[in-house]
Amino acid sequence: MQKPLTVAEQVANVLRESIADGSLAAGTPLRQDDLAERFGFSRMPVRDALRQLEAEGIVSIHPTKGAHVARMDTTEIREIFAVRELLESEALRLSVPNLTREKLDEAGHVLNQIDAEPNVGRWGTLNRVFHLALYSACGNARLLGLIEAHHNAADRYVRVLLSNLNYRSQSQEEHRDLLTTCRHRDAAAAVRVLRKHLGDGMATLAQAGPARKP
Repeated sequence: MQKPLTVAEQVANVLRESIADGSLAAGTPLRQDDLAERFGFSRMPVRDALRQLEAEGIVSIHPTKGAHVARMDTTEIREIFAVRELLESEALRLSVPNLTREKLDEAGHVLNQIDAEPNVGRWGTLNRVFHLALYSACGNARLLGLIEAHHNAADRYVRVLLSNLNYRSQSQEEHRDLLTTCRHRDAAAAVRVLRKHLGDGMATLAQAGPARKP
């Protein structure tokens, strides 16, 4: 059984969703007092939630100006996807030999869900579930935790890829190629497909996004 979410985790989930779907735009101030009043909690869990989102790269916290929604830019996109490639390639390499048929079927079911899901707000979550299913047998819980954190940081970018840039069909084709190589137990081929998948996504987003100003 999964343990219940803490108050801070609940607040972080709501804020993360609002940032990812554009309800909270880049640069929006996130004042602890306002958020505490909105959620009906004390400032402490709100502060912890903001720190969690800062660690994921979703929120920026300035010592004097406070917290605000992090701005999206080409530099950040390249950084997040470069780290994802390093972490996920290793997790996939370790996981492929140990993946059960049930876990592979689960990943395939998630792809069918993505195809059928009309709500763009769900695509980022389903994308994360698919990838983590393929990495789940890597035997390294810390590695999986780092990967999930970077998926959270990339979530709004993933949604841009899958919706605004009409990238979903290409992404799904690459997902299915990745799943096929995993079913064949070809870890080296799976890593090649994964690296291309992440590289294509990064390049598409970087072309569309503004660069960070010095």
